[in-house]
Amino acid sequence: MAWQPRRLTTEQLEERRLEAARLLESGRYTQAEVARELGVSPSTACEWARRLEEAGVAGLKSRARSGRPSKLTAAQWLDVKAVVEAGAKTAGFATERWTLKRVAQVIQRRYGVHYHPNYLAEPLHRLGLSVQRPKPKARERDEALVEAWLKRDWPRIKRGLHAEGQSLPAWTRRVVRFGPGQVLPGLP
Repeated sequence: MAWQPRRLTTEQLEERRLEAARLLESGRYTQAEVARELGVSPSTACEWARRLEEAGVAGLKSRARSGRPSKLTAAQWLDVKAVVEAGAKTAGFATERWTLKRVAQVIQRRYGVHYHPNYLAEPLHRLGLSVQRPKPKARERDEALVEAWLKRDWPRIKRGLHAEGQSLPAWTRRVVRFGPGQVLPGLP
């Protein structure tokens, strides 16, 4: 039996506790063996055995979660995810950059529910959305000119340096390794 993932759902955690109860009640396993078998600490197995003795199998079942329930339903959260994935401009913002403040504004407009922006990071992460930071680019940058330089001039410069027996400067090696279009740390 392999109960080794890093994060288990509440259902999986309950299933593991109930399996421990089954193993302990069989009388064939010690608490230490149950702990090894289920991938928990001996103190956890000891706690489970105590709860099993005091309250039976019901003592190992999941309890209702405490805390305030979400103001949005699961379907509404999925709708928020769809709005975020569609883009900030589609949602009526001037740029494509999503911020937690903007997500809070969308929720307020669509559902009339106020969420503090600091709270939204965790629910959005549970939806599979993560922090995205755009790569900075100079406004004056001309992609066609950069591409032409890399195709026409850069190979000529490299050949010239190699012909003279000189090695490439360190910053150019990073450019060559990462390729065009990459933003390199420490370079203007």
